[in-house]
Amino acid sequence: MTTQPAHRVLARSFNAVAAQYAAARPGYPGELFHAVEEISGRSFAGATVLDVGAGTGIATALIRARGAHVTAVEPGEGMVRQLRAGHPDVPLVRGDGDALPFASEVADFVTYAQAWHWTDPARSSPEAARVLRPGGALALWWNVPDTGVPWVGEQEERLSRAVPRYHDNGLTGPAEDILRSLGTRFGMRTESRVLPWTRTVALDTHLAMLGSRSYFAVLDPDAARRILEKERRALLALFPDGQVVEPYKVDLTVAVKARRAKDRRTKDHRTRA
Repeated sequence: MTTQPAHRVLARSFNAVAAQYAAARPGYPGELFHAVEEISGRSFAGATVLDVGAGTGIATALIRARGAHVTAVEPGEGMVRQLRAGHPDVPLVRGDGDALPFASEVADFVTYAQAWHWTDPARSSPEAARVLRPGGALALWWNVPDTGVPWVGEQEERLSRAVPRYHDNGLTGPAEDILRSLGTRFGMRTESRVLPWTRTVALDTHLAMLGSRSYFAVLDPDAARRILEKERRALLALFPDGQVVEPYKVDLTVAVKARRAKDRRTKDHRTRA
C-alpha cells in the first residue's frame, strides 16, 4: 500500500489536538488485557512491550500498570509532548511501525492501540514479526462505537453526512485479514475477539472526544464548532443530566509468533516432567 497524502495529513492531525486527545479519549477495559494474555499464552507482568503509535500514552500506562516493561514508540511531536507530560518516567522512542528502531527479537509483545490503521501493513507486518521474540505476540485493538445502540448509530449517520473525509481515515482493512497474511508468511497464529464495554462521561467530554478524531482535527474550527453544537443539542434531548453513556466494542486481534523447534521441545519436556 502506498500511503496517500490525505492519509498522512489525517495521521499528523492528532498533534494539534493532543491535549484534547489525552483528556477525552476513552481507556480500555481490563478484560482486553486478560484476553491478550489468554490468547498469547503469556502474562504482561515482567514482559518487554513495545507500544507502537502510543500517542498520549493511554494504553501505555494501562499495560505498564500490569507489570510490563513498556517502551512507547510515537512519531508525532504534539503527542510526544503530552505523553512526556503525563508519563515522564516511561521510556520513549521516536519512530513508527513501518520502520521500528529496534534490534530483532527484543520484544515479548508489540501492541497497537487505535494505531495500526495509520501504518503501511506491507512494512509494519514484517517489522512486528522481526522484533518479536519466538512465542511473542502482536496485539492490535480499537475502541469502536457500538452502532447497534440506536443513538450511537444515529450520531454516526449525522457525522457521516456533516463531516468531510468522515470515512477517509486510512483504514487498511480488517485486522484479521491483514494478520492472516502473517500466518502464511511468518507462521503466526491469529485470533480475534470483540469485547463490549461502556463508560459514562460528561457531555463536554464526549464532544471533546469527537473533536479529537482526525477528520474533525482537519476541519475549519468554525465548521467543527457548528457540527459539535448540533450534537450537543441532540444529545441533551437523550441525556438531560449531561452524563453520556458511551457504548464501545473493543475490536481485538492477536497474532502469536511461532516458537523455535528447540524451544517447543524444551517446553514439552518440562510439561512431561
